Amino acid sequence: MKEYLLLFRGGEGPDDHESPEAWQQHMQKWMQWMGSLQEDGKLIGAQPLNETGKVVRGTGKVISDGPFMEGKEMVGGYLACKANSYDEALEISSGCPILEFENGIVEVREISELKM
Repeated sequence: MKEYLLLFRGGEGPDDHESPEAWQQHMQKWMQWMGSLQEDGKLIGAQPLNETGKVVRGTGKVISDGPFMEGKEMVGGYLACKANSYDEALEISSGCPILEFENGIVEVREISELKM
């Protein structure tokens, strides 16, 4: 089995929902989706990311505030999973609740094995 990283971009936050109850229902869908992956032995780990952070750039290792980008481009979280193929990883990603929103994006990347 190979490992894949799913990066979540866009979607909506708690302030974008009509009510706290609607946000809670949306979050419950995330828990169910990730719970089913865990039951299938495919979930490696997953976490949301804070919107703020720091960026280290170049050979001078210059540290600045960031990342600054449009909301739909910002990585809001990730999920690492196991799948037998890229197609299976894409199938897993298609169940992601972020895709309920027009601007929701799941980027699927295969994790390469580091050869040392």
